[in-house]
Amino acid sequence: VQLQAFGGGLVQPGGFLRLSCAASGSVFSINVWGWYRQAPGKQRELVASITNSGMISYADSVKGRFTISRDNAKNTVFLQMNSLKIEETAVYYCNIKYRRVYYEALSTSWGQGTLVTVSS
Repeated sequence: VQLQAFGGGLVQPGGFLRLSCAASGSVFSINVWGWYRQAPGKQRELVASITNSGMISYADSVKGRFTISRDNAKNTVFLQMNSLKIEETAVYYCNIKYRRVYYEALSTSWGQGTLVTVSS
């Protein structure tokens, strides 16, 4: 399964961006979609996730500003990011936990990352 992320770019502080990530390839199920980010010199961190049952979680730092959603028919996940802060400059990665066939354990796939730069 391959993931391709889109939507990064340069935005001013307080601005917004919408990231999308599409999965291609044959899967039985995508159980969890996640967005992570890695700022320069920092560890990769989970920003938001959504399960196939619709359970959503956010990092405390983005609650109320970011929204994760998905389009199951298109195997795509979105991250709407509002009120962006300079310190949120990072490479944003999408991630899925999935099963290729029903009896397999969960596998993980990462997208290539998309750079979000928040700067005036």
